[in-house]
Amino acid sequence: MKGTDFSFSDLIAGYVVSADPVSGDFKLKTSDGREFSIGIAPAAHAKLLRNLGEPYRDCTDKMKEMLVPGCYLYVYGTFYPEDGGLEFEAQQLTFVGDEPGRYRAEERDWWIQQIQELSEFYLRAQFEGGPIDYSQYRTHISLDGRKLSRATVRQETDTISRLVYGFATAFLMTGEDRYLEAAEKGTEYLREHMRFRDVEDDIVYWYHGIDVRSGHEEKVRASTVKDRVGAVEDKIFASEFGDDYDAIPAYEQIYALAGPVQTYRITGDPRILEDAERTVSLFRRYFRDPSEQGGYFSHLDPITLDGRSPRLGDNRARKNWNSVGDHAPAYLLNLFLATGDERYADFLAETADTIVRRFPEPFRSPFVQERFHEDWSPDREWRWQQDRAVVGHNAKIAWNLMRIHHLRPDARYVELARALGETMPAVGSDRQRGGWYDVMERMLRPGKTQYHFTWHDRKAWWQQEQAILAYLILAGSLGDETALRHAREASSFYNAFFLDHEDGAVYFNVLANGVPYLMGNERLKGSHSMSGYHAFELCYLAAVYTNLLITKQPMDFYFKPRPGAFKDGLLRVAPDILPPGRIRIGSVTADGEPYSDFDADGLTVRLPDTRTTLKFRVRLEPVDR
Repeated sequence: MKGTDFSFSDLIAGYVVSADPVSGDFKLKTSDGREFSIGIAPAAHAKLLRNLGEPYRDCTDKMKEMLVPGCYLYVYGTFYPEDGGLEFEAQQLTFVGDEPGRYRAEERDWWIQQIQELSEFYLRAQFEGGPIDYSQYRTHISLDGRKLSRATVRQETDTISRLVYGFATAFLMTGEDRYLEAAEKGTEYLREHMRFRDVEDDIVYWYHGIDVRSGHEEKVRASTVKDRVGAVEDKIFASEFGDDYDAIPAYEQIYALAGPVQTYRITGDPRILEDAERTVSLFRRYFRDPSEQGGYFSHLDPITLDGRSPRLGDNRARKNWNSVGDHAPAYLLNLFLATGDERYADFLAETADTIVRRFPEPFRSPFVQERFHEDWSPDREWRWQQDRAVVGHNAKIAWNLMRIHHLRPDARYVELARALGETMPAVGSDRQRGGWYDVMERMLRPGKTQYHFTWHDRKAWWQQEQAILAYLILAGSLGDETALRHAREASSFYNAFFLDHEDGAVYFNVLANGVPYLMGNERLKGSHSMSGYHAFELCYLAAVYTNLLITKQPMDFYFKPRPGAFKDGLLRVAPDILPPGRIRIGSVTADGEPYSDFDADGLTVRLPDTRTTLKFRVRLEPVDR
């Protein structure tokens, strides 16, 4: 930075090395080991990290006492040119814990409180304090939770499903009945309005969405039905999203199952299982490449259901990360957790085997390859992606390979997960400010030593989630202290800068320095890209990995199976596919009364033969190792 002759403001994240107790001036070491000397401005102020729903927590009067070696914090301030160099003066300090080694996001109830706040935001935004009625659902929600007016109301299937996932997950963590009501009603709405069952092929596929209009005169664009209240409903079969226009993308069918399957874990509704099984049949019969090449096509022709149809253009005979890797986190892991069906374990292993075999390019780039032709040769010319890497997909692969390894142990899964965990921070994270970037060039430019941003250095909420969960599971599964440090840093950045304390929920994107980016679709809290999935999933699994694997604290989970739920009468309560033998059931209650018919180590509860619906609270406890 020598020779800079202007001042500029920026953010530094790091660990206190030393501090002057009188002046408060201190040295801060970043995640990659660089040291900054920091002075404190006379009007500087300090705050403690706070959760959604918590008041502002000022700690200016004791910030000098809190600046002790090992303390991790964020410092926003100004670089001033002085004597041919730069001096940094702090104006705002954000502490992530009240003493060194403590991180507020590791508090037992941190993520539980956060998911409650998220749920309340989306209940208010979508249903405005009234009855839970998904005919009122809107894909587009403003920053402050208002529905955006559109000439025609487009309800997208996968965004409703993602919101349903969020409400179901919130019930699992809190037992709040209204969240389950929202999940069940959303699932029923999806089944009634977005689902098509092909009786001849015995498959289910899901519409891209529906357009709901109050008038009856407009020209019908697809199949049209009239609902009970007189509105006209245009069903949109093929996708109308830009990357997937006039095709059936695999990821939309995948995410159509996310909410219903999570709801099935709670209720055991056999109709949901039937839908899931028939949608999996769709994947296996039409998206799957039956040739020796294997894998899953990214798109199908909406008329012929052929992944090789010339009508698909540059989506013809293509395979990508979404069509292979998104099955596991979106629905397949949860389908296995709910059923214990080895067919789904086989499917999970198939996706993991494909990823470790086809995606890495260790001698070319630290990032995985994400798009392929039919024969698995890399597709480096597809539209916006070209030869570029989505940082979050690399973290997502590490996270899900570890989960599948716990079910079907395979050294290759751990090897790739470890490799990505070790290489990604240097190429995909911001080691001065914290947080994880979006899209990077996969190759170094000639003569350069740093990988360049494709468009910008902004940071998206969902990519922070992938990094947090990847490093939490690496730390919790393998006892990796470096992974734990990365997890804590990523979680701290997310909780410090993505939580919207004014309007609720979380921001879509922030600038590199943590300031919210509020332009275009990235200003919204609901859109084609954002609904109730990633933020809720983060709350759920960050709580699971932190409490049960790292800090070793018990957690309660809630279920409300219908009478006759689950084919074998077993409620499977494992919260995720964790390392075998690490957790057990500590206690169970049914409608508040102690219940003893459970297998503590097998993580199952034998359901009673009853015609009433009971709410089960299951306490899971870490097993000492």
